[in-house]
Amino acid sequence: MATEQTPAYTSASSGPTTIVLAGASGELGLQIALSLLERGAYVRALIRRGSTNPQIATLREQGATVVEVDFANSKELTEACVGAACVVSALSGLRDVIVDTQARLLDAAVAAGVPRFIPSDYSIDYTKLPYGSNRNLDLRREFQERLDKAPIAATSVLNGMFTDLLTGQAPVVLFKLHRVAYWGNADQPLDFTTLADTAAFTAAAALDPTTPRFLRVAGEVATIRGVQAAASAATGKKFGLLWAGGLGVLGTMIKVTRALMPTSDEVFPPWQGMQYLHNMFSGLPKLAPLDNARYPEIRWTSVREVLKSRNE
Repeated sequence: MATEQTPAYTSASSGPTTIVLAGASGELGLQIALSLLERGAYVRALIRRGSTNPQIATLREQGATVVEVDFANSKELTEACVGAACVVSALSGLRDVIVDTQARLLDAAVAAGVPRFIPSDYSIDYTKLPYGSNRNLDLRREFQERLDKAPIAATSVLNGMFTDLLTGQAPVVLFKLHRVAYWGNADQPLDFTTLADTAAFTAAAALDPTTPRFLRVAGEVATIRGVQAAASAATGKKFGLLWAGGLGVLGTMIKVTRALMPTSDEVFPPWQGMQYLHNMFSGLPKLAPLDNARYPEIRWTSVREVLKSRNE
């Protein structure tokens, strides 16, 4: 469980706080929806018309109101946002989604008089990175520039890397080899937060009208040596370190890999994950200061717990 207690957020005059959530049928979006419902919110989940995602049934079963919309229809989006205290985006995609669709959602929130907007950031601190170092984060910065000009309060949740990726998707913890791979410095602090904890924090932030422009959290700040120790403790087997080279080597690997698939329309092609690791190992997007204590009911999940869950 990400939360030890779930305080209710209600108004004596209007009942539960209404939160509009776009992208609610995605992996992170669903968990945000469930966390909002646990906190007593009324969740209006915006789903692409005609979607057959099986998570839609889960949303309804758990108490969310599912609203099918055409995300290209500004009038429909505006009507769907009316009465909300905050619009939360958990949309995932490339420019057509992160910039274009989110821009329409933002305009709809403003037109509907919604006071607050949380964009689909959920990442390392892209504001500290140079343009061109990460395609997906460049898109988030592009949308940020538009968001900061809009007449609406905004809060971005930044959480580092999803710890869940260490169980297989990110080429860091090599379970079969009993090694932890890295580039650069094994003592560089890295930010990790689980999907569930990110969702719990986002839900709390959506219901908190006093949030600042950026909130930064890390379920655990660990170096590669710390990940090595966590892997050993979680599996009961001794893990070693595997230095794959300096950041220059990783940068060359990214260029070569990207050259082999230059027109990829995948959201997360192999070179995109490599860009993310390069960013993290550089230390530039390290989150600071951390806002973990803002909602004390949230219990943060460690790297060790996540790695242990893989073997259970």
